[in-house]
Amino acid sequence: MMTKRIVFTGGTGKAGRHAVPHLLAKGYQVLNLDLKPFDHPGVNTLITDVTDSGQVFNALTSHFGFDGFEAGQPAQAPDAVVHFAAVPRMLLNPDNKTYADNVVSTYNVIEAAMKLGVRKVIIASSETTYGVCFAEGDRDYHSFPLEEDYDTDPMDSYGLSKVVNEKTARAFAMRYGADIYALRIGNVIEPHEYARDFPGYLANPAVRKRNAWSYIDARDLGEIVHLCIEKDGLGFQVFNAVNDTITAHEPTAEFLAKHAPGTPVTRALQGFEAPLSNRKIREVLGFREAHDWRDYVKG
Repeated sequence: MMTKRIVFTGGTGKAGRHAVPHLLAKGYQVLNLDLKPFDHPGVNTLITDVTDSGQVFNALTSHFGFDGFEAGQPAQAPDAVVHFAAVPRMLLNPDNKTYADNVVSTYNVIEAAMKLGVRKVIIASSETTYGVCFAEGDRDYHSFPLEEDYDTDPMDSYGLSKVVNEKTARAFAMRYGADIYALRIGNVIEPHEYARDFPGYLANPAVRKRNAWSYIDARDLGEIVHLCIEKDGLGFQVFNAVNDTITAHEPTAEFLAKHAPGTPVTRALQGFEAPLSNRKIREVLGFREAHDWRDYVKG
């Protein structure tokens, strides 16, 4: 079997710098497209502004490294594209810049992939589509658990850009008969952040409401991307990309009754199931988390 060639945009970012090594360990070749280099063995970074369509088309038909010149023919489009490059949150750029960059870059990446014959694209959507993360004031969720059929209604430019990106992905998937999977990524946690941050989260549950008391380990996110690359034939799909359990000591039903008493619960929440549910990726993709926060936090 030939090694799959993956173009990964935004591999230098918080999530990408863990996901890319995971994909390398799975045997893929990876080319990173980013505005900043990623110093990791076996990964070349092509400095690319993904808001520029011409740069994206060129980047998707570039050699992954100098060894590509040994093949004796121009570079071909990759087997799959993973698009994580984005303005990563609010308050880094003005609102209109955040929205424009995130929407245009996603359109450019998907369009180039489709027109170059790529039929597998994974894009980074976000928990912010559920409307609470960057809401003005203390806003309640419509219901728990948060699942992929939830009525997404963000009021901020970042969350809105992610909703638009999902619609863009759906349109191209229908037009080209492609598999385009949007990952609604939860609060990304790197290994060093457990000991630093989680004791405070557990002591003050209110600070985690905007993340629905859920999270995704950056390394587990890499495995979700791997599973998406290997799972064909689903067309357009949205998947919550989070770990299994709530960031609290109490069982979920008991916790929500105390901390979100006015929010309806539409189905029974078993044990410590995360309010932002990953049931779909477990059932459809076969995801099994490797990094439960309880393994890293004492007490």
